[in-house]
Amino acid sequence: MILLIIVASLVIEKMDPDSVKSTLSNLAFGNVMAAAARDYQKEVLSQQKAQASNSINQEVDLDELMDDPELERLHADRIASLKKEAEKRQALKKQGHGEYREVTEADFLGEVTGSEKVICHFYHREFYRCKIMDKHLKSLAPRHMDTKIIKLDAENAPFFVAKLGVKTLPCVILFRKGIAVDRLIGFQDMGGKDDFATRTLEALLIKKGIVSEKKKDEDDEDRGYPESRRNTVRSSVDPNSDSD
Repeated sequence: MILLIIVASLVIEKMDPDSVKSTLSNLAFGNVMAAAARDYQKEVLSQQKAQASNSINQEVDLDELMDDPELERLHADRIASLKKEAEKRQALKKQGHGEYREVTEADFLGEVTGSEKVICHFYHREFYRCKIMDKHLKSLAPRHMDTKIIKLDAENAPFFVAKLGVKTLPCVILFRKGIAVDRLIGFQDMGGKDDFATRTLEALLIKKGIVSEKKKDEDDEDRGYPESRRNTVRSSVDPNSDSD
């Protein structure tokens, strides 16, 4: 080492001052570049290690997420809820919910007392306003599974017509647990016009608490409403033909 220093000193002594300065400058620059290269290499290795570490952590996090007891519980609860809802709908269908059906006087009492909420339309086959009410109730039946919606020919059910005081048709009586709690007589609650919308009748029934309001994600603006299909029921010549 001492010998190298002596040789270097002799070489420098033989060189002129400007040459010595240039040589030292070049050596210094070379050292800086070498140091920078070493630092850069260290930085690249550090980043690679960090990326590898993050990748391992992500895999661990995903594995932990898949085995998360809370997530599994929520998933199980959701499955159970869907299953319970499907079973409920199936049970309601067996009870006659979800479709607009005609019942006889002999079956009327069992139908009304067999469900918590029931809507019964007392109608006459020849009254055009009863046909209009039929159209709207038929649309509402599948939309409101919790409520049974039926109709009864008033002409063939004299006992219950007298018992319930049905005098004007169409007459829609609302039942809760077998008890008549309210009624719609004619179209007076829908503005007294024949061309009222199904939505109008639905809103009135919701207000009276006999059907439940639909959730936004369940509701479709046009689905199930007869007016969206532009079907109409023509009135008879005599507008008062079903007044009594």
